[in-house]
Amino acid sequence: MPEIPAATVRTRVRVPLRFDEYAVDAELITFHGLVDRAEHIAVALGTPEPGRTPLVRLHSECLTGDVFGSARCDCGPQLRESVERIADAGGYLLYLRQEGRGIGLYNKLDAYALQDQGMDTYAANTALGLPQDARDYAAAAQMLTALGVRELDLLSNNPDKTLQLREQSIDVRRRVPTGVFATDHNLRYLRAKVEQTHHSIELGRPAQLTA
Repeated sequence: MPEIPAATVRTRVRVPLRFDEYAVDAELITFHGLVDRAEHIAVALGTPEPGRTPLVRLHSECLTGDVFGSARCDCGPQLRESVERIADAGGYLLYLRQEGRGIGLYNKLDAYALQDQGMDTYAANTALGLPQDARDYAAAAQMLTALGVRELDLLSNNPDKTLQLREQSIDVRRRVPTGVFATDHNLRYLRAKVEQTHHSIELGRPAQLTA
């Protein structure tokens, strides 16, 4: 794999974050030189203890879930959980502008319409002539390198994120699964992620289902 060019930190700004009753102070970081030229940001949370590996999440933007609270996915609850866990452990949340697993907002909503006709999330993307997952984490590796992070614990259920970071010479010491945020509305979506892309999501226990 060709070596990617170095990125540099552009701006750091302190921002207080609020999630309902949960609040935390964070530092938002922007970058120069990202390979895809997208406006990804790093969110620095907490302070890792000396010698402790930082906890990192690569979170793909999801307007419907992160902003509007859509119950068709688990993105909003994962974002909230990740901020809390990283703030406790110390590390970074990389908020990546990769809506709809990289296909964009309009295409994602087109895929939703096909899912309403019975397709799963991956089959819907394919029916639109799009990749099942178009995300590339080279820019994430650049961001981590610019921040001085070469070893991390990855907060994720997705094995592809681990693979891609390791291919970019980021040492993923271990993958830490997120919680399971299953509802009646997203259970089929979560099951497709388990069956087709081997996400580490344990489904089926009644206690995991929420309204």
